[in-house]
Amino acid sequence: MNLKAERGAATREQLVGIATRLFAEHGYDGTSIEAVLQESGLSRGALYHHFAGKDALFEAVLEAAEAAVGAAILEEVKGLTDPIEVLKKGTSTWIKLAGDPVIQRIILIDAPSVLGWEAWRAMEERYSFGGLKFALESTRAVPAEFVDLYAHMLLAAINETALLVARGGDRETAEAALEEFIDRMLRRP
Repeated sequence: MNLKAERGAATREQLVGIATRLFAEHGYDGTSIEAVLQESGLSRGALYHHFAGKDALFEAVLEAAEAAVGAAILEEVKGLTDPIEVLKKGTSTWIKLAGDPVIQRIILIDAPSVLGWEAWRAMEERYSFGGLKFALESTRAVPAEFVDLYAHMLLAAINETALLVARGGDRETAEAALEEFIDRMLRRP
């Protein structure tokens, strides 16, 4: 990579890092482009060279957060061979990660309203929702015609549990209940 491209990538990474912290602390509505510029020491032109505006900057922050969550979950399930155990371990990992204020605010609270439901769902399709669908297909416990519906229901249960825990609920109890729910859903007699 040439020096100019390296500097551009570093500037973009710096902006995403600063914006991630500000969006997590103040929410989308409470964070201004001016605050990002002030902390970064960069010009407005430098920011707009990388991002068309605040929405695009938020989308880059969300994309980075989703990728980090996905990588953390993949690391936790590495080596597991039973698809149901993969689902349970991945779910447990997500519940733990959702307790992080950055993840909670950016992915669970602000993303659906900032991007709009359809754009947020498209991003979820590339990350968590897509992974759930793949895991459910792998279990072979769900008829193919119901995989999409089960994935929606499971994602709703997982995200609601994550929000409950993030707002002070008992994580261990919630994780155990969610694991039992997955077992009952997929290993029913």
